[in-house]
Amino acid sequence: MATRAPRPEDLYQLRVPTNVDLSPDGRHVAFSVKSVAPDKDGYRSSLWVAPADGSSEARQITVGSTSDTTPRWSPDGRTLAFLSDRAAILQAGGGGAKPGSSEPPKEGRTQVWLLPFADGGEARQLTDLPKDVGAIDWSPDGRRLCVVSGATSTEPEKPRDRRPGDPPAPDTRLIDRLGYQFNGAGFIHDKFQHLWLVDATTGGSELLTRGDHHDRDPRWSPDGRRVAFVSDRHPNADLGWRTDIHLVDIGSRNVTQLSPGRGRQSWGAPAWSPDGKWIAAIGTRGWKRGEIQQASVWRFRLRDGRAEDLIADADLEAAAAMNSDLLGGGEASLHWIGDGRWIMFAAPVGGSQELWRVELDGGRLERLTNGPHHLSRLASAAASRGGARIAAVRASANEPPDVVVGDVPAGRMTGDDSVGLRPLSRLMGDAWADIRLVTPVERWHEVDGRRIQGWFIESPASTKRAPAPVILEIHGGPGTLYGSSLMWEWQLLASSGISVYACNPRGSQGYGREFLTANMADWGDGPMRDVMGGLDALIADGLVDAERMGVTGGSYGGYLTSWIVGHTDRFKAAVTCRSVNDMVSQMLSGDIGGPTFGLYEYGVQPWEDWDLYRRHSPLTYATEMTTPLLIQHSEKDLRCTITQAEELFAVLRSLRRTVRLMRVPEESHELTRSGTPFRRVDNLRLIHEWFVHFLVEGKTALPRVNPKRG
Repeated sequence: MATRAPRPEDLYQLRVPTNVDLSPDGRHVAFSVKSVAPDKDGYRSSLWVAPADGSSEARQITVGSTSDTTPRWSPDGRTLAFLSDRAAILQAGGGGAKPGSSEPPKEGRTQVWLLPFADGGEARQLTDLPKDVGAIDWSPDGRRLCVVSGATSTEPEKPRDRRPGDPPAPDTRLIDRLGYQFNGAGFIHDKFQHLWLVDATTGGSELLTRGDHHDRDPRWSPDGRRVAFVSDRHPNADLGWRTDIHLVDIGSRNVTQLSPGRGRQSWGAPAWSPDGKWIAAIGTRGWKRGEIQQASVWRFRLRDGRAEDLIADADLEAAAAMNSDLLGGGEASLHWIGDGRWIMFAAPVGGSQELWRVELDGGRLERLTNGPHHLSRLASAAASRGGARIAAVRASANEPPDVVVGDVPAGRMTGDDSVGLRPLSRLMGDAWADIRLVTPVERWHEVDGRRIQGWFIESPASTKRAPAPVILEIHGGPGTLYGSSLMWEWQLLASSGISVYACNPRGSQGYGREFLTANMADWGDGPMRDVMGGLDALIADGLVDAERMGVTGGSYGGYLTSWIVGHTDRFKAAVTCRSVNDMVSQMLSGDIGGPTFGLYEYGVQPWEDWDLYRRHSPLTYATEMTTPLLIQHSEKDLRCTITQAEELFAVLRSLRRTVRLMRVPEESHELTRSGTPFRRVDNLRLIHEWFVHFLVEGKTALPRVNPKRG
């Protein structure tokens, strides 16, 4: 029975599924589980298997003392391939580390391993490439695998001979292209990804693609003669976000582009039709200034390159990113089911991430599931009579992520039919069994003729006579969404006597193309009206204390937080996280700095209209900010660089405002979703304490810093 409030340190018990795969016969589901390491300074992952019929509980099949991820069943279902860094850990202090060092090698740690599932026995290492392996796909006959690695040779790089008195080798980076860094990965200007062919018996490896490109997401053709993959193989690839679907011939090694068109487009998630005549993909085509496109479901005919948008009239987003601070976003995927009659995908509607399928003959669109929930990491296997079995990770607003399975019929569904989803795991069942979680209440309001969806998490301490203070939460993107997925920060705030309100303002995914484009060249005023309208509706209904309001958000949500406190003094406290404060430096620095993001969001480059970007920068209005403000930023954030925080802090501290800079070392833009566990917990504590200090305790000066917290 749930008897206690959640605590920040409950995050140390977290176990979440991260990758899912169904055996070809649909009888078993393999998935990896990410958990916190014993010292709370990292994570470890293990492999689990569960019978799809739920006849017995899911069981752990690898120790998980390192990182075992990405399980992939062989075509005959007898072997599981997976990625692991266990060899590097075992070799530390021996052949895998520098002499006299206990440090494992930094390159080539993660390799492909094979686990004989049907026959039993220990896993064995298959690949031994000098660079990490990052993806796996089995050939149809099970004799080979296609993997992704930054290696260009099977031979490791030889260290430079250095005699006593010699200077170190030059380490100056010479950069000729944009896109030379990436959040979480660091410098990538000389780290290109290639496809490799690997013999499933011997581990012998051959380089399949070459060149200074980023090749990823390999998918074998049904006849085993070609591999489809995603790549940026075009001139000046650093000057845009364009990716295309390519084909490489296994025999000749010739590479051809399949996806059509040129310019600003992006294709991904390739999936072969069962007959090998078509490839489905998720992507956009024909982008132009002043328009933000939704990712749609397409198919390309191999014979002549014919392209079809299969859900053009559906107004759905097939590559949506729903926010959660427990479960990072999974890659969108497509699945041919019903012997090629249907294509299945995920897309949000009404804040719920659902499964859909579109019929190839006639374009009939069917919604397969009915939430509210967040379904991701979809896997499928053919079932009898043309149906399909599916597995996925499911979370809801008051349930942590778990693995579920369901059966999709071959024929058309009618009325209110939906696919039933059976739980296969209960990963957090014991650890969080006694924690009280508040179920959000869905709310709608209207601003500028648009209906805005939101959720109200009412604190248990709130009453009609004495409504609790409230915190406005704002998501990043701006093209992402809040929805039916558990947010741990919200639950912590609610347990401390503060209600939470979150909504999806204009520019959010999941409400159609017009809504997605409605914040074009307007990141501030319009979205501010949307979120404030939701708060005012709560005030009008007597549900929150209008005199004790806070606001927070991360990334774009940090932008809107900074914007709001520069345009109103209605809030008693604010926390702006990994935020954008200077629009010019945001568009010209970090891993998305260059000629794409600003043009995409504002229809004009910064150097074409400097004044526009100045007017839309929260930093411009810093002199108007009087709300006590905590500025949180990670020092290795390459999406929104830490100068964004430094600039705003410098102005506000110079003006002697109530402001504090919270610099988080060694973390990236993903601190709250996948940062080091003890830093995630500290982040939760500090934000919780900030709002309690100002909203619950009614203080006006900065809270004291406790150097011994933890």
